[in-house]
Amino acid sequence: MSTPRLLTVRPQPGDLTWTFGGVPPVARIAPGMALAVYTEDAFAGQVRSPTDRVSEVGTFPLLNPQTGPFYIEGAAPGDTLAVHLVSVEPARDWGVSSTIPLFGALTSSPTTATLQPPLPERTWIWELDRSRRTCRFRAQDSDFVIDLPMDPMHGTIGVAPAHGEVRSALVPDAHGGNMDTPEMRAGVTCFLGVNVPGALLSLGDGHARQGEGETCGVAVETAMRTTVLVELLKGISTPWPRLESDTHVMTAGSARPLEDAFRIAHLDLVRWLGRDYGLSALDAYQLITQAVESPVANICDTNYTAIAKMRKAWLPPATPYRGMHEQLREIGRQLR
Repeated sequence: MSTPRLLTVRPQPGDLTWTFGGVPPVARIAPGMALAVYTEDAFAGQVRSPTDRVSEVGTFPLLNPQTGPFYIEGAAPGDTLAVHLVSVEPARDWGVSSTIPLFGALTSSPTTATLQPPLPERTWIWELDRSRRTCRFRAQDSDFVIDLPMDPMHGTIGVAPAHGEVRSALVPDAHGGNMDTPEMRAGVTCFLGVNVPGALLSLGDGHARQGEGETCGVAVETAMRTTVLVELLKGISTPWPRLESDTHVMTAGSARPLEDAFRIAHLDLVRWLGRDYGLSALDAYQLITQAVESPVANICDTNYTAIAKMRKAWLPPATPYRGMHEQLREIGRQLR
């Protein structure tokens, strides 16, 4: 098994993109190549101290900068892009989180309008110890300090949407985008349906860690150095983003209200178990009902994202996506 060709990309500030779709590719790559990319944090590195405020240094909608897009040779609508995260490593020894006025699950927002004033805007700087693999939280209103395990992931990964749409990098949908699921970590393969020639893959929004739901709307945001393997599955469709780890298969649904995101994810899992595992729709529905895990990815963005997560050990023997996850996992070990 030969080592794949590697393209290294470190974008300058003017090279960052803010949408999925509507942006020319920064590079063309062949299926089977690896990308070593640098991604900026959600605030483009502009929030660096507890006195910095997102509302003062950020310019909406220029949040969640993406590295890319990358044109994948041969990718056409109806195909599936397989993106395997080989490594996801913080590029800094600090991360940032904040409360932002009219944003978050426990505050008034433009779509959940109330008489209460917005929550105060605050910024927390998290110390990242990359050798100990910890993220240090320091309370601002007491002397409480705790080190949480580092769990690096990408909040945003996706392709250009269908029908010529251009979507903000803040919005998750069928094309992927800002799903904000902690499941998007090293060792996982993400399957994305191709909507336009070349797919136009982008990624960003690195988190040193994030709880399920991303309750205040902001994780431990940090720049990342990430290596991914990119492959192409011709003639296989993927209606919504799907993930595969060594232990689970997962589907992501994005919509409002949250119930619809939940429904999308679970319906897509039923269909996946039918196509690749040979279960009838009703048998899959019954098995999922008793065995699925349903973490919430985000409950703050323009669309919410829900995950349906199923243990592979509880499924019939199968090789989903032609065994692509296992193949990329093995190749990825050569790059680490």
